[in-house]
Amino acid sequence: MKDLTPSTDILDPIEVASRDEITALQQQRMAWSLRHAYENSPFYRQRFDQAGAHPDDFRTLADLAKFPFTMKQDLRDTYPFGMFAVPRDRLIRIHASSGTTGKPTVVGYTRNDIDNWAAMVARSIRASGGRRGDIAHIAYGYGLFTGGLGAHYGAEKLGCTVVPISGGMTERQVTLITDFKPRIIMVTPSYMLSILDEFRRQGLDPRESSIEVGIFGAEPWTNAMREEIEQAFNMHAVDIYGLSEVMGPGVANECVETKDGLHVWEDHFYPEIIDPQTGEVLPDGQMGELVFTTLTKEGLPMVRYRTRDLTRILPGTARSMRRIEKITGRCDDMIILRGVNVFPTQIEEQILKCAGLAPHFQIELTRKDRMDVMTVHVECTAARAASEARTASARELAHHIKSVVGISTRIEVHDPDRIARSEGKAKRLLDNRPK
Repeated sequence: MKDLTPSTDILDPIEVASRDEITALQQQRMAWSLRHAYENSPFYRQRFDQAGAHPDDFRTLADLAKFPFTMKQDLRDTYPFGMFAVPRDRLIRIHASSGTTGKPTVVGYTRNDIDNWAAMVARSIRASGGRRGDIAHIAYGYGLFTGGLGAHYGAEKLGCTVVPISGGMTERQVTLITDFKPRIIMVTPSYMLSILDEFRRQGLDPRESSIEVGIFGAEPWTNAMREEIEQAFNMHAVDIYGLSEVMGPGVANECVETKDGLHVWEDHFYPEIIDPQTGEVLPDGQMGELVFTTLTKEGLPMVRYRTRDLTRILPGTARSMRRIEKITGRCDDMIILRGVNVFPTQIEEQILKCAGLAPHFQIELTRKDRMDVMTVHVECTAARAASEARTASARELAHHIKSVVGISTRIEVHDPDRIARSEGKAKRLLDNRPK
C-alpha cells in the first residue's frame, strides 16, 4: 500500500494547534452553545431548569458535568421538531432514522450547519488519505439516512469527483469501480465484503482495482476486519465515526498514517466518557460510554448526548485533537449470556481466525429449558464446503469462542451466499427468545 501521509501545509491550523489553544476555543464555543440551547429551545430550557443548571454556571469545561444528559428517547418524545433551536423555516434540510423501533428521530440543519458538516467530512476524507481531484465512489445509502449525503457534500467540499451510486446493485458497483477507477470508496464495512464477493464472482482480482482508500463507518468493525479488507484490495481501510443526532458522519476519523484511533474534531464536538450505570464522568483513558456536546450547531444543538457507544479517550497522535479508541461495541448491543458480556465484534474476530469460514455471520439467541442459547450462523468458504471440512471449522470456531470469549455456542456452518447480505448497516443479532 502507498504511503498516504499528508503534508502539514494542507491541514487546517486547528488540527495541529496546541492543547491550550484547542481548550480555549472549546470553552468559548461551549459557552455559546449552552446559551443558544437554553434561550432558543423550549426543551432545553425546561431540562436545564429541572436540573438547576443555567448557562451562567458554565465557567470552565469541568462545569459541563452540572448539565443534564440528552437521550435518543428525548428526540422521540419531542417528535418531530420539538428540540430545534431555530424557527423551522431556517432549516434547509431534515434527516431522520428509519423508525423501525418506534417514531423516527428527526434532525435538522441550518445552512451554517450544512457548511460545517461538509467541512468536517472533507477534513475526515483528507485525514484518510483522500485528495482534491480524486474520484470518490459513495456506496452509503442516500435519503433520510445521513451517510450518503454527508459523505457526498464532504467529498465535493474537498474537491473530489463524486460517484453517488448509493447502496445496492452490487454487480453494478463492481462495474463502475472497474470502469470509472475511483481512488476512494465510502461504504459500510459489511457491504464492502459483499463488493469483495462480487469481484471474485466476476473473476476480477480486487487487488488490481483502482481503490487506494476505503472510508468505513456506520457500524462497529474490528481491526481483524480491517486487515481482511486491506489484504484483499491492497488498500488502506480507515474508520470514520458519526451519528445523526450529533451531526452525521465526520464527527471523528482515523488518520491514515497511524490508524490508531479516531481523532475527534474537537473544535466542533466536545467528548466525554461516563460510567454508563452512574453517569459519572471518567478520566481520559478509562473505558465507558461516549457522550458528545456540539459546539457550533445551530438547528439542533446537542448537550451531553449519550451515544451508547463504548470507548475511551486517548491523547492525540497524528493530530493534536484527542482520539477515541475504535468502537467495537455499544451498551445496547451487548449480549449477556449466562453472566458473560458478549459483543458481536468479539464473535467476528474469532470467525476471522478460521481459514475455512467466510466473514459473513449472524448471531441467533433462543431459549431452551429456561436457558439462553447462542447460535452463530456462518458461511464456509467455497474451498471448504465438504461436510468434514465444515465440521472441523465449526469445532475450531466453537473452541476459539470458548477460549477467548468464555462461552459455549452452537455453530451452524452454511453454504456460501446463504447468510443475508447487508447493503447498509449489518444486522448481526437475531433475538428469538420469548418476550
